[in-house]
Amino acid sequence: MFVTFEGIDGSGKSTQAALLAAVLRAEGREVVETREPGGTPLGERIRGLLLGDGEIVPFAEAALFAAARAQLVADVIRPALDRGADVVCDRFIDSSLAYQGLARGLGLDAVLELNAPALGSLLPDRTFLLLVPPAESAGRATGRPDRIEREGLAFLERVDRAYRELAAALPARITMLDGGLAPTQLARAIRDELRALA
Repeated sequence: MFVTFEGIDGSGKSTQAALLAAVLRAEGREVVETREPGGTPLGERIRGLLLGDGEIVPFAEAALFAAARAQLVADVIRPALDRGADVVCDRFIDSSLAYQGLARGLGLDAVLELNAPALGSLLPDRTFLLLVPPAESAGRATGRPDRIEREGLAFLERVDRAYRELAAALPARITMLDGGLAPTQLARAIRDELRALA
């Protein structure tokens, strides 16, 4: 099973990814937890470029995300799925579709074409989109804001709309959930949905 978590920064996706992985492990399953960008030595170096300081034009940003994703799929995700492990990933292709494809205006087709060699036919079995008001997400952030977090509320609102558009277009795969729920309540809803999927 391949499960991904999406949402704007501060939506609680990293917390829910960790909680789901812990529950699956408690059931005796092998679970591989990973994140984007990152999850491999190359991916972590690319993460530093993407989230650090400095200007990056939208296409270069999308290409860097695609490069990190290609390495993650080849080194971590496909091998884990091939041996029957569950994969829980904090962000995946939908982040690129929302951030670069829609919010930055590159277009969904361009971003999908860029990522096609890395993905092949691989898509998550289920994606959980955690929704929080963009104005609220900034208050949840911890630490020094990264390059993308520093773009401000107007950009976050565009990303939020982009995610909602993707979820409306792909309801069989993307489940929207209220990120404002208590973490334990949200984790229970996620587990219940995955049990129904199994």
